[in-house]
Amino acid sequence: MASTNLTKHALRLPSQSRLFSTTCSRSLEVRRLGVIGAGQMGLGIALVAAQRAQVPVTLVDSSPKSLEKGMAFAEKLLARDVSKQRITQEQANTARALLTPTTSIEDLSEADFVIEAVPEIPSLKFDIFSRLAQICPKHAILATNTSSISITRIAASTTQDPKDTTNSSRVVSTHFMNPVPIQKGVEIISGLQTSKETLDAAVAFCKRMGKIASVSADSPGFLANRILMPYINEAITCLDTGVGDRDSIDAIMKNGTNVPMGPLQLADFIGLDTCLAIMKVLHEETGDSKYRPSILLRNMVDAGWLGKKSGKGFYDY
Repeated sequence: MASTNLTKHALRLPSQSRLFSTTCSRSLEVRRLGVIGAGQMGLGIALVAAQRAQVPVTLVDSSPKSLEKGMAFAEKLLARDVSKQRITQEQANTARALLTPTTSIEDLSEADFVIEAVPEIPSLKFDIFSRLAQICPKHAILATNTSSISITRIAASTTQDPKDTTNSSRVVSTHFMNPVPIQKGVEIISGLQTSKETLDAAVAFCKRMGKIASVSADSPGFLANRILMPYINEAITCLDTGVGDRDSIDAIMKNGTNVPMGPLQLADFIGLDTCLAIMKVLHEETGDSKYRPSILLRNMVDAGWLGKKSGKGFYDY
């Protein structure tokens, strides 16, 4: 709960992060982007950066198989855009040429801006940011795509001395929405240590990627998932307790609120394991029972029914 208390304190002192900044006032020019994680989110971020920001991207993943799968998916997306005449073949070739896959995080030594997009495992993210602080240039922005983990905690992993904010002041969250090539929104979240220069640089680069930025405080779930996940969780509870069947639940929300897909289908697209992980963070960090994960959600994750990515969730794929 310590991180939650720090976040509440930061809310009362919105300009406090400036007091800790050791970053000089400058306008960062992003000449090379690094993305860690070649899954759906990481690949989407890398591809949009190459297409819209037209910046070289180093895509890092420890798994050669994941890199191969991700690059094949990128080529598939580019080919689809060409076939639908959204872009030319030349533009597709240019974007593909800007993507450089690698299994070595050391290859980010010249990146001006790095976005981490690995699974929501705190220890994994802390280890990555600790390494980035040593590998990347001292001007580089270190961003996370986390959907729920405290930015203040992630920033703290970049230093052994809490008083030295040389590294932690450069940590920020750029929480992109899924699928990245389609969704325009991105949440920008500052930790307690994040400097104003870092926040401004993150907003500017996301705009360069064609995104619309919303700024959130470092509070559990931030804005999007603080609102979205309880909505999905309640829909799952309604299914579990017999208030309505799957089709009725999704249909009433689609036809009654004009959303493109119902909450159960959306949960399948997000990944039920991701939904559960975020609900657990909300529940544990706030201590509020309204965020308690649905029993059915837990059981489906235990069964390996994770939604679209596993071929089975509330729907079959």
